[in-house]
Amino acid sequence: MTQIIDKISKEMTIEEILGKFPQKSQKIAQEITNAGLHCVGCQAATWETLEGGMLGHGYPEEDIDTLVSKLNAILSQEVDVNTISLTTSAARKYKAILAEEGKEGWGLRFGDKAGGCSGFEYIIDYSQKAKEDDQIFPSSEGVEIHVNKQMVSRLLGCEIDYLDGLNGAGFKITNPNAKGSCGCGKSQKY
Repeated sequence: MTQIIDKISKEMTIEEILGKFPQKSQKIAQEITNAGLHCVGCQAATWETLEGGMLGHGYPEEDIDTLVSKLNAILSQEVDVNTISLTTSAARKYKAILAEEGKEGWGLRFGDKAGGCSGFEYIIDYSQKAKEDDQIFPSSEGVEIHVNKQMVSRLLGCEIDYLDGLNGAGFKITNPNAKGSCGCGKSQKY
């Protein structure tokens, strides 16, 4: 009898973690990188466990346990599958970028395109106003999200977050529709 794993453990490889939880792969990859492991997308990610990688880089057991707890906390975050939304930190960062660019009040264009090793990559761009073939998702954070209607079925339920860590910063997507993810956590398939 095969046991279904619904949590991340330190005995899993990074590739296994990203492959098992593609819908949260971008946030998971960022958290692993923030912890100091740069194995996301590396060949070692295919055979080395999370524990082995951290011990090999000199991290103590308590850091491994802390990382596993953070990764499982990401898995437990609920997503509203009826909308597309921005977190408070993503909205704050996007509004700051708009202010720097002199584009206050503009919306955010969100979509995907063919690319990456798993099939699709996300697109985030400025949107002065919605196009005729867009669906508009009002954000509780004060930023309208414009999505081409043909992409909505793949993107419905996405949460756009902004993470800033010592080892990188950027917008990260949680997509409950993702069925697979590449080893670097940057592209997905549906």
